[in-house]
Amino acid sequence: MALTSTVYTIDIALADADRNVYETLALRVALHPSESMEHLLTRVLAYCLEFEEGIAFSKGGVSDGDQPAVSIVHPDGRIRAWIDIGLPDAERLNKASKTAERVAVYTHRDPATLQRQTAGQRIHRAAEIAIYAIDRRLLEELVPLIDRRTKLEVTVTGRQLYITTAGQALTGSVSEHRLTAPA
Repeated sequence: MALTSTVYTIDIALADADRNVYETLALRVALHPSESMEHLLTRVLAYCLEFEEGIAFSKGGVSDGDQPAVSIVHPDGRIRAWIDIGLPDAERLNKASKTAERVAVYTHRDPATLQRQTAGQRIHRAAEIAIYAIDRRLLEELVPLIDRRTKLEVTVTGRQLYITTAGQALTGSVSEHRLTAPA
């Protein structure tokens, strides 16, 4: 018997002072059986940090290898931003960079691992691909506070995250890296 995904309902009060975005989000996010909670939370935080009109999670979830985990689509269907999570391989990043106007990777892992894995690989516009590393300590502290129905207050200022949930206030940074050095 195949394992099924667990659906989480996450209500978020988002205040992103860096981008002047203030929204209330009601997200239903499926945790795939092969996915860690840190990976799911990185997807949710990437959604918050990239939030704008046209943003959506992949319809197939993490099991759909042909689609980005999160995307921002123009009204005419063109992919404006391909947002991947974790440590995507060079082939996937190459496809993403040819498909979308902008590619970003949000990771809960060491960004140097992704840089090493893709070094020397052919990736279209590799120097333009940003890697955003979410503070691992923040994710470790947040995981035990997440229930199937969770309310979060997420404030972003200076690429610093301030998250309040279940009576706990957590903080951590989002550091920016590049896939490769600009040529």
